Amino acid sequence: WSPLLSAGQEVAGHAGGSAAGGAPLGRRRRGAGRGPGPLSGAPPGHAAASGPGPVHLPGPPRSAARKKEGDSILENPSIPNPFPELCCSPFASVLSASLLPKATSRKKQVIKVYSEDDTSRALEVPSDITARDVCQLLILKNRYVDDHSWTLFEQLTHTGLGRAIEDHELVMEVQSNWVMEEETKLYFRKNYAKYEFFKNPLSFFPDHMISFPSETNADLSHSGILQMFLSSSTYPEIHGYLYAKEQGKKSWKKLYFLLRRSGLYFSTKGTSKEPRHLQFFCEFSNSDMYMSLTGKKISGAPTNYGFCFKPNKSGGTRDLKQLCADDEQSRTCWMTAIRLLKYGMQLYQNYMQPYQGRSGCSPLNITPMRSISENSLVAMDFSGHRSRIIENPTEALSVAVEEGLAWRRRGCLRLNSHGSPIAMSNMAIHRSQSWFHHKISREEAQRLILQHGLVDGVFLVRDSQSNPKTFVLSLSHGLKIKHFQIVPLEDDGKLFYTLDDGHTRFTDLIQLVEFYQLNKGVLPCKLKHYCARIAL
Repeated sequence: WSPLLSAGQEVAGHAGGSAAGGAPLGRRRRGAGRGPGPLSGAPPGHAAASGPGPVHLPGPPRSAARKKEGDSILENPSIPNPFPELCCSPFASVLSASLLPKATSRKKQVIKVYSEDDTSRALEVPSDITARDVCQLLILKNRYVDDHSWTLFEQLTHTGLGRAIEDHELVMEVQSNWVMEEETKLYFRKNYAKYEFFKNPLSFFPDHMISFPSETNADLSHSGILQMFLSSSTYPEIHGYLYAKEQGKKSWKKLYFLLRRSGLYFSTKGTSKEPRHLQFFCEFSNSDMYMSLTGKKISGAPTNYGFCFKPNKSGGTRDLKQLCADDEQSRTCWMTAIRLLKYGMQLYQNYMQPYQGRSGCSPLNITPMRSISENSLVAMDFSGHRSRIIENPTEALSVAVEEGLAWRRRGCLRLNSHGSPIAMSNMAIHRSQSWFHHKISREEAQRLILQHGLVDGVFLVRDSQSNPKTFVLSLSHGLKIKHFQIVPLEDDGKLFYTLDDGHTRFTDLIQLVEFYQLNKGVLPCKLKHYCARIAL
């Protein structure tokens, strides 16, 4: 090898300058470098073996051209670049080639989103858009108030199944799992219970359904339970009885189920938890969980609290794994624990995302900001001969409520100057309110509240089907839906509405709803969230 190597070095030295004669290998002096082309990029040994080839006469070397170009650039006056993120150096192109494929690869597709009254809106969105982004887009287009409860809902019409799409899920991936024979729709609505278990875990995990590993303290707080759900090392065990529909049969069988990190199991021998008695039922990575919205009408379930698992890209309803709980608390516990098991910390990140822009704030301690002028205001009482400052906050609130009701009564009297109160009530001003749902049945009201989330205070008002002259207030409390009759009363030619047999009277339904939004009264809780009738 030494003769070839020395010969190659000698040829390279004559062609482009040797190490002893000037510039080292791989470099050229400015103005030099018009050597033979084949020797410029080949190893020295190959250059000697190949022999003399055709002589190329290239232009000036790239380094020289770049340096001249750099000199001319430096001589020009410095102008600030308005788009520094597009240019990484003075020699780079304004539009980087690496950016072009990324911009052209975001294909757009059209999706159709429905509202509660079955009005729809078509949207052209990118293929990588998430459910939260679609909700934000619809909020902006319709000028709705963003209270972080808007949700994209997937509903299978024929089977009566539905689920709230998680905020981080890609909408196009959800649609790719749809089967041709199923009529599936996307709904835009509110879901107040979406992250309620982070705020009130006590209602979601009853003590008789949850157990902990032996090394864990049994007196663990419910906030500690959530930390265990989000942890990768430990996981609480959910257990209890569920009805399961046998595959390919119409019959249901009551079995003892256990939820563990590896999946959902049922015991073949009573309530035994021994591994030899546990049989695998379902895992959740390749399937989605749906809630039964029609109760036991379609599936023939023994109760109205059904849910199921649908494999992604499956053959349809024949692959469903259907379950049914004894009550709403049990179903809520199972479905919440499975959501936490499947998504883990991603759910907590979705929950915290609206609050991440506020430094040092958590969703549990955020208070509305008040201006300086608002902070300088004080409550005053002008009912006596001399005015006084109300220092007791409770008294100030009650006075404000009373003043608002008095203003409301005066407004109604002004509107009734050309007619009787009964004539005014016949105008049915409550029909324009978002919380009023005209002629819907008891089952439809329960389904609407269930879809909006069984959070304390979710309500709607509807016409009574049993008595056409009365109304019904449907309210969610304690994971149950309760119905209260609103009765009209006539006294001295004036019409009033009451919930408590005339002890508290209201001139119209709007006044009644506003009162119980501030006062619990005879209700189990205040009216907090109404089931909205939105239109797209």
